[in-house]
Amino acid sequence: MEPNDLFRKLIAFTASVHQVKHDFSKDLRLDDITPVQYAILEYLAVDQPVTLSEISDCLHMSMPNTSRELKKLGDKGLCEKFAVAGDRRKQAIRLSPEGQAMMDGVFAHYGSLFQARMQRFSPETRAEIERSLDVLQTHVFYTDRPKRNV
Repeated sequence: MEPNDLFRKLIAFTASVHQVKHDFSKDLRLDDITPVQYAILEYLAVDQPVTLSEISDCLHMSMPNTSRELKKLGDKGLCEKFAVAGDRRKQAIRLSPEGQAMMDGVFAHYGSLFQARMQRFSPETRAEIERSLDVLQTHVFYTDRPKRNV
């Protein structure tokens, strides 16, 4: 296989992932949460606590826009800032208990749709899918960002 062929498969795969995520979320209604705010909440749910600059960098948002959206989410009671241990000048962001409950509900919804999709596969195929996801996470979709002690 040519290197470009492998890359094209990666692009097709990531596009498919985005389409499946869209399919899972298209009927999900989250009151007055905008798509940008949802992206922040989802990022926090998967990798918290984080800093303002990490959110900004990962979601390709300006720092002022990220700060503004975090303030709105804080006003809605969905996330909270706190001082980083050892450096009170730095702040980290995490989901509030209400935000965590909301995202747990979202992921439960996604999980039920995923489980319904997986039912059509044999146990052997499901095990192969799990192994494939482990390989992709370990070798392709890993992050070099060090773990934080916040």
